[in-house]
Amino acid sequence: MSLAACTSYPELSEDAPTTLTSAPEYVIGAHDELQVFVWQNPDLSVTVPVRPDGKVSTPLIGDIQAAEKTADQLAKDIAVRLKDYIVDPVVTVSVTKFAGPYSQQVRIVGQAVQPMAISFNDKMTVLDAMIAVGGITEFAAGNRSIIVRYENGQKKTYRVRLDDLLLDGDVSANVPLLPGDIIIIPESWF
Repeated sequence: MSLAACTSYPELSEDAPTTLTSAPEYVIGAHDELQVFVWQNPDLSVTVPVRPDGKVSTPLIGDIQAAEKTADQLAKDIAVRLKDYIVDPVVTVSVTKFAGPYSQQVRIVGQAVQPMAISFNDKMTVLDAMIAVGGITEFAAGNRSIIVRYENGQKKTYRVRLDDLLLDGDVSANVPLLPGDIIIIPESWF
């Protein structure tokens, strides 16, 4: 019966279909850092952190919602608010430090050396995530690890072979990740 529990999830293979053909457009998240540049207005150009409430504070316009917007969307919103003070403002927003919104982070929990949430990057794989968290502990049951993923609003669970990948070098166990994936690494039974 315990063997059945190990294989009750389908394995996510390296050529598994993914719901993304490339990385989604980056949206700003709490704890990102932004460079706001207002052309020909150096006093209005600032580097600002995105607060935990998702807002940034900029000269003249004060607080404005930044989280869950793209850099272009935020630049347009700032330009609209600056029109009360400047004729035809040209605003550029660049993300200089990335955290991303929770919906685009990959979370690694359980028997990782340093469990954490990491920002999703284009073409990210399980190996990339494992390197970021320092690998698995000596107590991990790596081949019983799973990826929890939401596809079209449905929760799906896939088995992933971390022992084969990290300990045996089996690159066929290196599978693509998607934004919002959760990697759960259980503890071994003995």
